[in-house]
Amino acid sequence: MKIFNHVKIIECLKLHRVWIETIGDQGKKLGFDEIDFREFDLIGYPLNQAYLTACKFDGMNLSSCDMSSSLLCSSTFKSTSLVNADFYKADLSYADFTNANAQNARFAKTDCSEAIFLNTNLENSKLISCSLDLTDFQNANLKNVDISLSAFEGTLLKGTTLVGIKGLEEAFIKSINIGTQENPIILLGEKAREWIQNKSINR
Repeated sequence: MKIFNHVKIIECLKLHRVWIETIGDQGKKLGFDEIDFREFDLIGYPLNQAYLTACKFDGMNLSSCDMSSSLLCSSTFKSTSLVNADFYKADLSYADFTNANAQNARFAKTDCSEAIFLNTNLENSKLISCSLDLTDFQNANLKNVDISLSAFEGTLLKGTTLVGIKGLEEAFIKSINIGTQENPIILLGEKAREWIQNKSINR
């Protein structure tokens, strides 16, 4: 993690808020790489349309936070509260959401390629039109999640709760992995879809 002056980061957050409020006429777009935000109170600061790559948000309260259209690849949200958070059109490739609570969150049109959702609570969230290539959902809670128009390829689903999954018929399922990365068990096409369907009605 890079070391930045605390006052400078707050000033940048304020400038980004002005940039959002004035639709880019004033202020400055937020852009940071490898910043640890865990000691910051981000309530009141919009984080949408920002560049925040490889940053740490672990254990924070980011419920209802707007991070839509932001570049967040390789950032970590371990054990973070993300209830009702908005990641619409965000780039979350390689991001880590292990043990996070993301109930009712919106991930529509989001790139989640190779993101980690290990043990993540995603109940009632929207994963619509997402790229889920090699995304790790092991032991995650996807109860009542909408996966309409999302693309699955090598998606890890070992131990995943899929009860009440929505939009399965509209999803593009090339393959899923019901094993592990080290010992994969790959299901292709309709066999993968049938496996998810069986899990979705297994109460």
